[in-house]
Amino acid sequence: MLLPNVLAASSFVEVRPGLIFWTIVTFLIVFAILRWKAWGPILSLVEEREKQIASSIESAKRERAEAEKLLAEQKTAIAEARRDAQEMLRRNQQEVEKFREELMAKSRKEADEFKASAQREIQEQKAKAIAEVKAIAVDLAMDVAGKLLNERMDDARQRALAEQFVQGLPAKGTSVPRA
Repeated sequence: MLLPNVLAASSFVEVRPGLIFWTIVTFLIVFAILRWKAWGPILSLVEEREKQIASSIESAKRERAEAEKLLAEQKTAIAEARRDAQEMLRRNQQEVEKFREELMAKSRKEADEFKASAQREIQEQKAKAIAEVKAIAVDLAMDVAGKLLNERMDDARQRALAEQFVQGLPAKGTSVPRA
């Protein structure tokens, strides 16, 4: 009950046609002034901001596309660098292996040459020793034959001659005196 009394006492509920008319006229004047002075600049600011946002979005899209392109190029470059590094490593390993094989072949060849040289030297020294032994044997045989021909030998005489011959043989490492 309090509410109807408050509403009756107030002038809010009364309809006043003059007030409505002047309120509408005032609204239209304020609307026209705002549209003429404020609405244009506000809309132009909103449009300008909209254009800035759109250009920022386009710029961001271009930059993102460029960044993705650069990232793809970098990934490709890194992959290529890795392939190049692996290829260089493989080539270096092949070169090292080839060098090692060449070095081993050269070492084997030098060892074989040294071995062949040593065998030739041994054969030469052996041939010289055999020739020297043959020469000594011939000299001894000639000495013995000469002594046998000059003297008639009996058993005692042969033993004495053999002992004399044995004593006349050179000691180990010395040469035989030649007659």
